[in-house]
Amino acid sequence: MKAVVIGGGIGGLAAGIALHRAGWHVDVLEQAPELEPVGSGLAVAANGLRALDVLGLGDRVRKLSNVEGQVGIRRHDGRWLTHITEDKAQELYGDSVVVMLRATLVELLAEALEPDRLRLGTTVTGVDAATGTVRTGAGELTADLVVAADGIHSPVRAALFPGHPEPVYAGVTTWRGLAARPPGPIRSSESWGRGTVFGVHALDDDLVYYYATDLSPAGAPHGDERAELLRRFGGWHEPIPALLAATEPAHILRNDLYYLREPLPAMHAGRVALLGDAAHPMTPNLGQGACQAIEDAVVLGHLAGGDLAAYTAARLRRTADVVRRSMSICRITKVRNPLAVAVRDGAISLATRFTPDLMLRSMDGILGWRPPASPGSDRASTGPA
Repeated sequence: MKAVVIGGGIGGLAAGIALHRAGWHVDVLEQAPELEPVGSGLAVAANGLRALDVLGLGDRVRKLSNVEGQVGIRRHDGRWLTHITEDKAQELYGDSVVVMLRATLVELLAEALEPDRLRLGTTVTGVDAATGTVRTGAGELTADLVVAADGIHSPVRAALFPGHPEPVYAGVTTWRGLAARPPGPIRSSESWGRGTVFGVHALDDDLVYYYATDLSPAGAPHGDERAELLRRFGGWHEPIPALLAATEPAHILRNDLYYLREPLPAMHAGRVALLGDAAHPMTPNLGQGACQAIEDAVVLGHLAGGDLAAYTAARLRRTADVVRRSMSICRITKVRNPLAVAVRDGAISLATRFTPDLMLRSMDGILGWRPPASPGSDRASTGPA
């Protein structure tokens, strides 16, 4: 059986590995001449680590974990609203979360894929879902299965579901950057202000990944991105000002956030399966974009020998729920009215007093996912929907 994967990002590479391990001949097509992943860092939570276990990479990623002490949400002045510890996450789910460079995960996935299976510099110009024909600038490929992992604004998705609404702007823009680690402890946290968010995560003893969001018109020009960040966040608690001061402006990435407000009717059509951002683009508020793409890949590898309707049945409702929940958090962070912000922060603090592990418990259905069971395995074959 032959599969062609369109897109050499995290989801596409993971799909290539999963299908290869299931006995498929796989070609992964990437239009870029080399793998240059967009973004600075990402989070791999317990569910994503279990999915990586299926690909043989879970323990390699776990070794990169640098989460220490409290993890949670703070106010802009640094006061904690809610927090948990890594030990509690380990107790509940058997894993915590690994925050890592996106480039590192892409590199690990690319290494796990057979070298001659990745075709860089290959532009896909069209797909015939009925025959599994993929048209490229270098000719045509025909496959039993085509996996479209071609991103948020997926041309394949638009062709398969021409009447379906495109992803919509979430109303916020995001910055991502890397900075040298300043002196003193670094707590993995998200700080919330009036319509603003700033996240800080130490990657190792030398490097810190940070991200920020604020309300902005789509496509608004900002010029000097570091100056923008200092204007919006320079008065927040440490180490935020120190991180911004230590960052080269050219190393800051900014992107407007989009999500698929209306779920697709299916995650497949004909011989084509949609995966990752091509199937369910979401805001990053739950840190689940990469995790859901890897889950997709693992489930597809398990089910692709049969009807793709089983893939849709296994993934559509779950991913739609994650998209919805992530956007719900995004809306909460977008609140600007001072009174509404005070009510929001007070409600989070009060709820945490009654349920100290509220932040984790609210994610049970996401973090508790288990990979499909292999034949003869005694593992659960399905996870929470």
